[in-house]
Amino acid sequence: MKSRLFAVAGAVLLAAAFAAPPGAAAAPAAPQAPSTARLAAGVPAGLIPDRPTPEDVGRALARVARAGDGRVRLGVAGRSNEHRPLRLATVGTGPARLLYVTQQHGDEPLGTPAAVRALWALGVPDTAWHRWLRSRVTIDIVVQANPDGAVRNQRYNHDPGATGEYSEPGVGYDINRFHNPLTPIEDNPVPEARAILRRWHATHPQIVVDYHMQGRYMQPDGRETTASILWPTSALAGDAAVTRSRQLAVRNHDAMTYVAGANVSRYPGGDYEGIARNAYGILGSASMLVELSALPEEQVDFQIRTAFVSMIATAQGAADRTIWRTDPERADSIPERGPALPGASTLRRADAA
Repeated sequence: MKSRLFAVAGAVLLAAAFAAPPGAAAAPAAPQAPSTARLAAGVPAGLIPDRPTPEDVGRALARVARAGDGRVRLGVAGRSNEHRPLRLATVGTGPARLLYVTQQHGDEPLGTPAAVRALWALGVPDTAWHRWLRSRVTIDIVVQANPDGAVRNQRYNHDPGATGEYSEPGVGYDINRFHNPLTPIEDNPVPEARAILRRWHATHPQIVVDYHMQGRYMQPDGRETTASILWPTSALAGDAAVTRSRQLAVRNHDAMTYVAGANVSRYPGGDYEGIARNAYGILGSASMLVELSALPEEQVDFQIRTAFVSMIATAQGAADRTIWRTDPERADSIPERGPALPGASTLRRADAA
């Protein structure tokens, strides 16, 4: 019954997404959108491991690009301190630019397989709907933004000379503290953050979504949180960008709740302008953080599907512009994240996303 409820809710959500805006002039209707479940079902099993190495990511992206016959374009956004490529994958040619970033923290992997699945789902099939969507959006994904941290299963990048705030001496820097738009890029000591900032300046995306993981927490109503989201909270972010970010958050809350079946709360994030969520809001994008909870092993695929749904829903909402008709005030009704789940292990420093 629960799965049927989510399927019905998902169908309603997708139907609403492709409805014409009130008072809009008649225009050719968008092709019928496939359900998110159908999109997910088209992704081959075993495309990428749940916790992929950089080599796994490279092989999976190459497979997607081959299957997509040129519709998924691969590149390199930059290189890490150990000269690993910061892999960039792009799908679509439309005017609405989107930027997704996964695994800035090397021990928070699940956004990465979600991104590879999303690239297959949007770039490999060539139906009328896929062609329509790709003609309206261009999605850049920095897939596994911290490969050096990923091979070590550590939060930080690899830089034994790292010093100062937001670093672990002898280990590296916390990449997600070094997107400060007030710092000249050439003065930024973190190559991974420099690469993402340069990609932003090259494309000026309307939307930026950053995928992380957190520990395990309770909802105010006693359920376990499975995901948390947040928009820019820095005072330096302009009102228009914050409003659009809140609209983006509402869109994602609805998709993750009613399509994926997630229990979504509001993440208690800080205001520092170097955090990607804040930095790209300051620069003018609709910007959002997604935190997937570190649930038991049997729920890992559910968490990957939650991020996949977020990526698809964001792309759909940008393509038909329904995100921008969402009531931003609804963001205030997203429940605050509750206390840590008693007895559950948590990611080290998970609260400091």
